[in-house]
Amino acid sequence: MTTPRDVFTALSDGISEGRFSELSALYAEDTVVEHPQAVPRPTRLHGCDAVHERFTGVLAGALRLKRKNVAVHETTDPEVIVAEYDYDAESAETGRTIAAANIQVLRIRDGLIVHSRDYHDYLRLAVIRDGVDDLVKAYEQAPPRELSPAASPTSGTVFEQLVHGVAGKRWAELPDLYAEQTHVTHPFLPGAPVLRTRDELRKHFAAAKDVGVDFEVADLVTYQGADPEVLIGEFAYQGDFGGGRVRIANIFAMRVRDGLIVESRDYGDHLGVAGDTGRIPELAAKV
Repeated sequence: MTTPRDVFTALSDGISEGRFSELSALYAEDTVVEHPQAVPRPTRLHGCDAVHERFTGVLAGALRLKRKNVAVHETTDPEVIVAEYDYDAESAETGRTIAAANIQVLRIRDGLIVHSRDYHDYLRLAVIRDGVDDLVKAYEQAPPRELSPAASPTSGTVFEQLVHGVAGKRWAELPDLYAEQTHVTHPFLPGAPVLRTRDELRKHFAAAKDVGVDFEVADLVTYQGADPEVLIGEFAYQGDFGGGRVRIANIFAMRVRDGLIVESRDYGDHLGVAGDTGRIPELAAKV
């Protein structure tokens, strides 16, 4: 029997080996593939043919990608896995290389991908292709963000307490959701330090307060890991950030022990924020 983990392995092996023309065979005919942080606005592919066109068009000639550092999280839904991994990426045009993070939420049924939500480090991939100016133009020409209805505040998990706490500007309370010794990273934010203590988190949340964040939460979905300590959550922040109107798609992969966050990888759309507020060159300079 082909497991969801087997299907992800076949997909990532195929990408690493450059077998792009074969990859659409891993998807159902009526598959849906979403890219919530795509440049300059989220995209949704419908059907196997659209997936084949993407793999054999955009990806096939531009980048060489070698997978590493894979962590596959099985969830309490037997069809759903969440895969975190890095690429050693090389631009076919410039020869420049970089390590780039990725995370995917995959629903796999009868050995085929029926739904996938894919998050990639578009900034770093653009930098090695000398594509920063193209990013700036793409966001300048982008249509307004489409916003979703706000989610009602909930506090069922520490993840929900965190994201609704940010929206509620309860800055002083948020560090207490983390263990005294923790490990928080922001893989899509160049130059971001690892946050290891509550004191460091206090400074982190104080900085968000100083920027003038005014958010509401939308599209919140959680996935409980088969490992009871693992919790993954997707959501969007919508509202004002540093004087600009934004929608920030996020996915957090965290480990929670005794009710406290001991580890979290927060994959936020920092490129999208920079694009919508005119700060892409400043962000790219930190890569």
